[in-house]
Amino acid sequence: MHNSESRLNRSSVKTIVSVTAFALVFSGLFAAQRLWLGSPRLVSIQEIPEAGESCYRPSEDSGINPPKSLFDAFGPTLVQAQENVGGEEVMRPPVRHIWDTAPVFSSVGVDSVRNEVYLQDSNRWSIRVFGRLDNAKPGEPPTEPRRIISGPTSDVQFNSCVWVDPGSGDIYTVENDTGDSIVVFANRATGDPEPLRKLKVTHRAQSMAIDDATGELFLSVQYPPQVAVYSKTASGDDKPLRLIQGPKTRFSDVHGIAIDSKNKLLYVTSWGNVSDYKVAGSGRFEAPSISVYPAAADGDTAPQRTIQGSKTQLDWPGAMSVDSDTGDLYVANDMGQSILVFRRGDEGDAAPVRVIKGPKTRLSYPAGVFVDAKNKEVWASNLGNSTATVYPLMADGDVAPLRTIRGAEENKQSLKFGKTEALAYDSKRDQLLVPN
Repeated sequence: MHNSESRLNRSSVKTIVSVTAFALVFSGLFAAQRLWLGSPRLVSIQEIPEAGESCYRPSEDSGINPPKSLFDAFGPTLVQAQENVGGEEVMRPPVRHIWDTAPVFSSVGVDSVRNEVYLQDSNRWSIRVFGRLDNAKPGEPPTEPRRIISGPTSDVQFNSCVWVDPGSGDIYTVENDTGDSIVVFANRATGDPEPLRKLKVTHRAQSMAIDDATGELFLSVQYPPQVAVYSKTASGDDKPLRLIQGPKTRFSDVHGIAIDSKNKLLYVTSWGNVSDYKVAGSGRFEAPSISVYPAAADGDTAPQRTIQGSKTQLDWPGAMSVDSDTGDLYVANDMGQSILVFRRGDEGDAAPVRVIKGPKTRLSYPAGVFVDAKNKEVWASNLGNSTATVYPLMADGDVAPLRTIRGAEENKQSLKFGKTEALAYDSKRDQLLVPN
């Protein structure tokens, strides 16, 4: 699912090689099945050479121009076909492509001051801005954004979270794969703008939450699992003000994060994938959870309480958002196809007090959620159908959305390709299997 600095890390190179291999294996396997004898077949794939901790990093005096974006690095691929006995390199484009040209919305933020909705598009590498009251009705074309931020200068790539400062209107977005950064734009930014500032962060940063009362930016990191706390004006190589990490935290594959400024609480979702790469055999799986900490937590801090168990219905919980008036916690429950609502004091194997779920809701792999306390609404961004949907704040059950922002045709089913790194072919069923 989803322009980069001159360097590409190991994860990015795997993606490049795998996507290239996808095109080659796709054409090779199908041609081999249908023509078999005398047909071109894949002979080898040459990986980009490694250089220490990262790959494809030419020196300034090498005369090699680094790619402006990850897509630039793909380029035309040279392969050697079997019948070309002379060993000459030939160009062979893929027979066809499997790709999703529609935006895929991984995160949603609402600016109730300016009446705008900001959607993080992790497929087309963009931030798309809409009017809060926009509504694509059945039979109507996709919703037109007011403006789009995208391009190599913007440095928006595999970004996973967007947040808007209600005061200044500044737009914050965090990159989850190749960029290792948070970039900040002016509110009216459009096209391919230069960020106001850029903050280098730990690889695999996932979600943000900003405490307006303290001016602190909280950042979750999937692995090694941690929460880094910065000043919201931090930039460049600025270090965190404090770092929450360690075995007592019970962090494991950290994703969503939320701040309850009124009650000075920090909420963190963990997917339960536990491991220490330094210790062989240390990996294990635990049930997904939501842990609660003091907002001022620092170091190896144990949670005050944890929500975990079968009654919680947590299944790949993504973003979270807090209703500042009631303290209710709203959770985007990705694989559960639902929005879960918990009370501020919930603990242990607690059932949600409300669940937004069902065919009328149009929820499809919701990864983002945002509480608009001013307008008494809750928004969800859906990975599965290129939409953002909004509901009454107290909605419960199979409730139709009040309005829908649609980035693609009606009844769209997103491919949900997200940094695909492998491919399998089932010859019996003539199917391709693509994990994400």
